[in-house]
Amino acid sequence: MEQEQQTQNYIKITAEPLDLLAINRLVQRDTAGAIVNFIGTTRDSFEGKQVESLEYEAYVPMAEKEMLKLCQHARSQWDLQGIAIFHRIELVPVGEASVIISVSSAHRADALQACTNLIDRLKETVPIWKKERYSDGTCSW
Repeated sequence: MEQEQQTQNYIKITAEPLDLLAINRLVQRDTAGAIVNFIGTTRDSFEGKQVESLEYEAYVPMAEKEMLKLCQHARSQWDLQGIAIFHRIELVPVGEASVIISVSSAHRADALQACTNLIDRLKETVPIWKKERYSDGTCSW
């Protein structure tokens, strides 16, 4: 497999539901002994309130650039093969995935550490904003 394909990054911001198996296929490599996933889902409650859905907004061009920077940083820290960061925008109902991060590497330690770092840094640096919609009709950013 060519080195370029071996270390490819996959970035996507979409209103469509996220498909974990399809995302895993993107990062799967014959040389990878590990694929680690983080799946962030909409939960049904927050701080005692019943959550109906989440709604995400993003400044997509900047968010995609920042997501690519996250991939580049992760590659500088760990020996990684494929990296995929997919994030939903618009309405995400309870139980559906808002974000999926998939990382492949030859050994699990690199993939586990990188995946944790990627979700932590994504939440800190990528311009994607979350609005929680509650069953009582109120909402919160």
